[in-house]
Amino acid sequence: MDKYKTIVVEDVSLELKGTLSIIRNDIPEVEVIGTAQTEREFWNLMDGGAQPDLVLLDLGLGGSTTVGVDICRKLKQKGGVKVLVFTGELLNEKLWADVLDAGADGIVLKTGELLTRNEIMDVMSGKRYVFNQPVLEKLVERFRKTVTEEGLRRSAGIEYDIDEYDERFLRHLALGYTKDMISELRTMPFSAKSLEKRQADLVGRLFPDGEQRGVNVTRLVVRAIELHIIDPANLEADE
Repeated sequence: MDKYKTIVVEDVSLELKGTLSIIRNDIPEVEVIGTAQTEREFWNLMDGGAQPDLVLLDLGLGGSTTVGVDICRKLKQKGGVKVLVFTGELLNEKLWADVLDAGADGIVLKTGELLTRNEIMDVMSGKRYVFNQPVLEKLVERFRKTVTEEGLRRSAGIEYDIDEYDERFLRHLALGYTKDMISELRTMPFSAKSLEKRQADLVGRLFPDGEQRGVNVTRLVVRAIELHIIDPANLEADE
C-alpha cells in the first residue's frame, strides 16, 4: 500500500492528538512524518528536508487566522504539495474564501463527520474543492439564496423597467455618491442635471401614486433595496 507522507499543522495539543488518532485508526494510507504547532515549527520541518505529499493544515495558529492562509499560499507557490485545511473556523466564511484563493485543495470543518478517509483520498487523487458535509451545506444554502435573489432582481428589473444606468445610478447613490460625483464616472455619460431627471423618473416608477411626494435619496435607495433592484451585500463602485 502506497503511503502519503503528511505533516499535521495544529496548535491545540488535544485537537492534534485527536487528528492523529483519526489518521492512525481510519486512514492507513497516511504516514505522518511530522507535526507542527506553530508556523516556525512547520517551516523548520520543511527546511530540514521534510517532503510531504500532503499538509493537513489548521488555520487558527496561535490565535491568528492569517498564518494558515500564508502557509498555504507559500506551499502552493513552491508546488508539489497538496493542502487540505482542517479547521474549527466554522463561521468565518471569508477565511474559507481566502484560503481557497491561496490554493487550498479542500476544506474540512471540525464538526459533524470531521475528517474521513474520503477527503484525504479525493485530495490525493487530484480533486479540487474537496469539502465535508458542513461546508457543502453552507455552500448550497448560499447558492440557493444567491439564485433566489438574482431571480428577484431580474423580475424587479422587468416590472419596473430598470436598465443598467438605473441600477448603476441607484448603486452609487447607496454608496453615498452625489449626482456630481456620479456624472464624472466613465460608465455614466450623463450630466448632474440629467441625473436629477432620472431620479425623479425612478421615484415615479418605484413608488405608487400618493407616495411619491417628498421622496429623498435615502428613501429611494431603501425602496430599491426592498424591491431587490440593488443588493446591499454587493455594493461596489465603478471606476
